[in-house]
Amino acid sequence: MGDATVGDPRPGTGDAAGAAAEGVTMAKPDTRTAGRKSTAKSPRSAAETEKIRAALAARRDELRAEYDQTLSEITELQRDRLTDSAGDDPADTGSRTFEREQEISLANSILERITQVERALERLDEGGYGWCERCGNPIPVERLAAFPSATLCVTCKQLEERR
Repeated sequence: MGDATVGDPRPGTGDAAGAAAEGVTMAKPDTRTAGRKSTAKSPRSAAETEKIRAALAARRDELRAEYDQTLSEITELQRDRLTDSAGDDPADTGSRTFEREQEISLANSILERITQVERALERLDEGGYGWCERCGNPIPVERLAAFPSATLCVTCKQLEERR
């Protein structure tokens, strides 16, 4: 799964993302102690946290509405296909099966994005939002603006994608 949502043509996809990173400042972890990275993270103000929470919740709600709409469309198409399939040859049946798999894949993709946003909300509650889960470095605000549910910094994400 990619996590690039920059330039997403769907309405409303950039609004919540931009609000999630707006006003968020992160200090670098203190690296002076024995040459190891400190896991201490600078706390956000309550206003910043609530702004991020509201943006993530709005995105989650948007995705849930999209998921519900997709499921209702799949159900409607299934009904139409059942009544319309009399006398189909194997090629028609194969095409319909492929289309159904594509629709289910789309619904699963939306569900995965909902899970990512919910995980970001959990991380916000735990105080780990905006920090890389692998190396502990801050995730750049620009990355969070493009992909608010990011859990890895750019470097760690690139390493993961190379594997």
